[in-house]
Amino acid sequence: MADELILLDLWASPFGMRCRIALAEKGVKYESREEEDLVHNKSSLLLQMNPVHKKVPVLIHNGKPICESTIIVQYIDEVWKNKAPLLPADPYQRAQARFWVDYVDKKIYEAGRKIWSSKGEAQEVAKKEFIDILKVLEGELGDKPYFGGENIGYVDITLVPFYCWFYTYETCGNFSVEAECPKLTAYFKRCLERESVSKALADKQKVYEFVLQLKKMFGID
Repeated sequence: MADELILLDLWASPFGMRCRIALAEKGVKYESREEEDLVHNKSSLLLQMNPVHKKVPVLIHNGKPICESTIIVQYIDEVWKNKAPLLPADPYQRAQARFWVDYVDKKIYEAGRKIWSSKGEAQEVAKKEFIDILKVLEGELGDKPYFGGENIGYVDITLVPFYCWFYTYETCGNFSVEAECPKLTAYFKRCLERESVSKALADKQKVYEFVLQLKKMFGID
């Protein structure tokens, strides 16, 4: 009997994109169910499967929910062992990968949100914070093709979805990530050469239009 696999998702969610990339890297087939309105009309299935946080993504495997994108990616890696692992086998290297994933999770989304939701001096502070975060990541990447070395892995899958949001941050904040972090930008473009990544990431212009709708909805000038 084949596994029943459903991903509750939102097309613009970088957290959902993580799951899509991981599933694609493992060659796992699944059913995607798009949440159309996470502000006013969450589906009954989402509320049933993630009653604590009530947010996407949620991976439902044979009726059992797994919530939170980084936990979902680790779950995918542990369950589907037929393809190359996403986390290193060495305990120290695994700990390092988890450290950088934790860094990305605590820093990138919130710093980016501050850019598009603020203006004036607050936005300038947010831009500097965001660029500083990227420079730290660029330093960690160094000259490696991927954060874990030669192969795409856990840190990359966690970070790269945000790249399709960079256009929004840059447009709202009037700055260039490539000018500030050329090596990291080259890394993102290299990741996009993988089909698993290019198919998972949303169109940057659509993301920008989505954010403009959010700003209007929340009364942000």
